[in-house]
Amino acid sequence: MPSEPSSDSSSPAGAPTDSVRPSRPGLRGALSALENSRYRWLFASNFAFFLAMGSQQIVRAWLAFEMTDSELALGLIGFTVAVPMFVAGPLGGVVADRRERRSLIAMGQAAVVVSEGSVLALLATGNLQFWHLLVASGVMGSVFPFIMPARQAIVANIVGKAGLSNAMALNMAGVSLTRVIGPAAGGFLIGLAGVEATYAVGITLYVIALVCLIRVGSSPPTGHAGGRKVLENLSEGMRYVAENRLVMVLLLFGLIPMFLAMPFQTLLVVFAEEIWQVGSAGLGMLSASAGIGAVVGSVYVAWRSDAPNRSRRQVLSMVGFGVFLLLFALCPWFWIGLPLVFLANVFASIYGTLNNTAIQLLIPDRVRGRISSFLMMSFSLPLLGTLPMSAIAELWGAPIAVGVASVLAVVIALMFYASSPALRNIDATLQRAMVE
Repeated sequence: MPSEPSSDSSSPAGAPTDSVRPSRPGLRGALSALENSRYRWLFASNFAFFLAMGSQQIVRAWLAFEMTDSELALGLIGFTVAVPMFVAGPLGGVVADRRERRSLIAMGQAAVVVSEGSVLALLATGNLQFWHLLVASGVMGSVFPFIMPARQAIVANIVGKAGLSNAMALNMAGVSLTRVIGPAAGGFLIGLAGVEATYAVGITLYVIALVCLIRVGSSPPTGHAGGRKVLENLSEGMRYVAENRLVMVLLLFGLIPMFLAMPFQTLLVVFAEEIWQVGSAGLGMLSASAGIGAVVGSVYVAWRSDAPNRSRRQVLSMVGFGVFLLLFALCPWFWIGLPLVFLANVFASIYGTLNNTAIQLLIPDRVRGRISSFLMMSFSLPLLGTLPMSAIAELWGAPIAVGVASVLAVVIALMFYASSPALRNIDATLQRAMVE
């Protein structure tokens, strides 16, 4: 497979250019992207940021439920993150294709630090109210559309096309690992040190992420979007999706089932508090089990990255996700629920990783930020889905809400697979794309 030159040529004068050779066997080959010093700092920044985010997600949900004793309040927290994320997503992709990407990420992360610091001050002085949590969630949702497309696009700037698959796999594994450590640590720290201390730890991690990001070096966009109007850039990205049917199918195939089923994670606090009565420690264990499952799924995809029948593996992984999530929703015992949520997230991670990697391999760099902004909807749609799922949980209980969502997600995934020949033949298309 021919490789392209590394995009490190876009780095500042004097910055080292590290080649990435992902084809080497063994552990060194699997970690080859980390030989690039700029990528190491980016990986460290991503890890600290998402570690803080995972911890704060648990703390915020805990605070909201303690303040209101309402499942609907949990849905409102997710909804206030999702709405600005969904609306501003395409604009964030345009900006990522026009502006220097490291500075764009840094400004967004600095805004998160200020917002979360304000919540901590209100909490420490006893003045925190539920609407303050909604405002902080809205800030996160507003900056995320600019942070995430730039984060994905900057990877190609640093490692080049030849190292992109390896670097993306490491990114996904790192983010999945934070889903293990962050929520588990947040749940345990609440019981051990209190909510205020747990919140302060999260803010410290956000600051560390910002410091690591500074060491990445500047990463200007490699395309030519900056010389045109924003609306022209936005319409170009949408036109690319409309003209490339497989990319559009993959976007929908990845997003719609996730909208239905992934919001179950918001209701884990309800399972921990009301159904199994295991408290914050149990909530941390549930979140950790889900995160470990995501790590295992990502590692499996990296290990079998060249395996055939990608679309069949993807649809089977969605079926596995739905089946184990349904069993989790109906399970009356906490200790059996733990392995069930683990297995559900193994399959969910396989599904999402296969889908996102296929899209990144198909799209050209000139629209990478804009298409990455559409991919970012995989974060926002599950959050949008928290509101209807939480409303159903409020009326009929969390098990029914999660169970119905899992069945619908499987049905829709099977409909996509059955109705799209392009999706069923994706292996041949990806082989041609890599050769070209």
